[in-house]
Amino acid sequence: MGFYTRSSSEARVAWMLLLLCSCTLLLRAHGGGSRKLYITYLGDVRHGHPDDVVASHHDMLGTLLQSKEESVASMVYHYKHGFSGFAAMLTQDQATRLAEFPEVISVKPSRRVRTTTTRSWDFLGLNYQSSHTPASELLQMSNFGEDVIIGVVDTGIWPESRSFSDVGYGPVPARWKGECQTGPDWGINNCSRKIIGARFYTAGVPDEYLKRDSLSPRDHYSHGTHCASTAAGSAVGVDGEEASFHGLAAGVARGGAPRARIAVYKSIFAGYGDSATVLAAIDDAIHDGVDVLSLSLTVPYENSYGALHAVQKGITVVYSAGNDGPRPQTVEDTSPWVLTVAASKIDRSFPTVITLGNKQQMVGQSLYYQVKNINSSSHTARNFTKLICAQSCVPRHEVLHHIDVKGAILVCLNDNDAINPSDDFHHAAKYVVEGGGSGLIFAQYTTDTLSSTVAYCPGIACVIVDIYISRRICQYAFDSSSPTAKIEPTRTVMSKDVLASKVASFSSRGPSADYPAFIKPDVAAPGANILAAVGDSYVTKSGTSMAAPHAAGVAALLKALHPDWSPAAIKSAIVTTAHVTDGHGMPILAEGLPRKVADPFDYGGGNINPCGAAHPGLIYDIDPHDYNKFFQCANVKEGISAIASCNTTSMPEYNLNLPSISVPDFRSAITVSRTVTNVGELHSVYHVVVQSPTGVNMEVFPDVLVFDAANKVRKFEVKLSPIWNFQGGYTFGSITWQNDRQVVRIPVATRITIQDFYADVA
Repeated sequence: MGFYTRSSSEARVAWMLLLLCSCTLLLRAHGGGSRKLYITYLGDVRHGHPDDVVASHHDMLGTLLQSKEESVASMVYHYKHGFSGFAAMLTQDQATRLAEFPEVISVKPSRRVRTTTTRSWDFLGLNYQSSHTPASELLQMSNFGEDVIIGVVDTGIWPESRSFSDVGYGPVPARWKGECQTGPDWGINNCSRKIIGARFYTAGVPDEYLKRDSLSPRDHYSHGTHCASTAAGSAVGVDGEEASFHGLAAGVARGGAPRARIAVYKSIFAGYGDSATVLAAIDDAIHDGVDVLSLSLTVPYENSYGALHAVQKGITVVYSAGNDGPRPQTVEDTSPWVLTVAASKIDRSFPTVITLGNKQQMVGQSLYYQVKNINSSSHTARNFTKLICAQSCVPRHEVLHHIDVKGAILVCLNDNDAINPSDDFHHAAKYVVEGGGSGLIFAQYTTDTLSSTVAYCPGIACVIVDIYISRRICQYAFDSSSPTAKIEPTRTVMSKDVLASKVASFSSRGPSADYPAFIKPDVAAPGANILAAVGDSYVTKSGTSMAAPHAAGVAALLKALHPDWSPAAIKSAIVTTAHVTDGHGMPILAEGLPRKVADPFDYGGGNINPCGAAHPGLIYDIDPHDYNKFFQCANVKEGISAIASCNTTSMPEYNLNLPSISVPDFRSAITVSRTVTNVGELHSVYHVVVQSPTGVNMEVFPDVLVFDAANKVRKFEVKLSPIWNFQGGYTFGSITWQNDRQVVRIPVATRITIQDFYADVA
């Protein structure tokens, strides 16, 4: 038997080649570079049992990594109920190769998620019963939303709050399949007949955030508690102590659907969340059996397919529009299958009187309250004290460095110089607090949020005034040798004298940057200075985060009243009955720079009208699987495929049967179709009222719709023809079907274009 031998140099070369090949294979399997969290979306669930779905995920990832053990170690979340997919720690190379698998629709990095009452429900016409008045018809007919389940995806919940009392509640609905997960500060008894389920999602959240929060469903950051109590809080203050913020905004605090059940999905820890945790929450909520999902979050695009699967399971999904207004094209969460909610103001004001040394009185806005047991001889803004005016409190001007504010009230003129008023207010308030001052009067345009006058002003009085008032105050200061002033504690005013509704300045505006063919936001709801539960007390907060649970509460009432309605039907009822005029019959305004008459990119269909939505007359319904005709998710093979490939449509987007019409690339005459279903009186006749967008001729055929027992569904066509022939901006109109009982209105937006790739930036 003979052996072939190599020289020592040949052997070394052979070993080096073998080692190189081994290393290449190893790198191919494990991927080069650092790992981060990626979300793989596979579409509909294709296995009968969740365990089989999980096994298929490991088979796929194990094939990629060439190791079952590596697959298990890399996996973070399985999405196995409402849709199929997983979140795993991968390198970019691994993610790119995973996207090439034939079953994969997309692979995307997990991205950061941002979190975006006593009077508001009365303002909307949902009066709670009292010794003086009965409950509104909608609350009575829906039995206050009893046994509808609202899922809240947020920062958790504070179960001891009076808003989550389960006194008088019956057993948990038998259809509920959720869990009550426990943690160090959350026991099984923290779930109840009100809070019927609670989950939390820590996988993938950096340790630095987990260390600042609790590993349980408990809310230490107040956001989720505030939102949950706004949507479905039990009534507080009916027969006992009213809810209030240190006496301000006092009254009965309750959610829109006060008898609804709450399911908690804590996906945000110490302000941090990502799309992987939110998708896991949505997937579990589908399994658990929620009826409505409320997400006061601005989330990355990939969460839209999680919401789509929820809608296809009959769940109404409500998102906040974002707080980046009044700039255009900032609205978030704009998928057509969700309800996107802007923020509006209610008829409640918090006037704060400033008395000058010459006895003149000026009024600003604040949440300044009187602290009990304070030493009356101490320097406080409630006593006359020195008044100092600063031309600017903007940090870059460094004016404040030369001012001694000890014991004084500082006035910041600013004169429209502030680039970011919120940051500048924080800077000025910090300077006054650290300098021993007693108060701050800060001039700025309307921002519609007063929480900063509490958060940034411990122990001092902070008041926001407009620029005109600030100049009058400072004119007195400049003319006086020893100017003084005092600030009275804030009082609460609720009346028709307060102009409302108005779209809040911070509320994000359309058009949608992702889906310009759909009008977003869909509707506006109260979101400015809303009082709701925080821990064991009640606090006002502002944001579209507060608006979304208002809409979720209304959706829950509609679900209780009309259990067979689809999410599209509920959305249609809310949009088509919304108010476009205020309580005085004037067009609703939108705060901004400057204030203007609101349009559909500010508030969609208008300000939410719960009682009108209960009986909309007609609805624009959509089979949820019809969305797939418009959003066909192609399996793109270009590196890491993107779910944005779902923008490819099989028919024009404007023909999706939404309660709105948007044509962002309008060049020649087109015909848009819509179908309406009669959910009102069996024998009904509706006539159309057309308000054409400026520069557009809009005609509707037929102009009369007749419904009876045999004809409950009618189709109509809208012919749009451009009158102008030049590059234009958006103009707005509406189509209204009405009779002597019902008014069913949808907004219309058009933009005439004559050039490709036109951007309106000048």
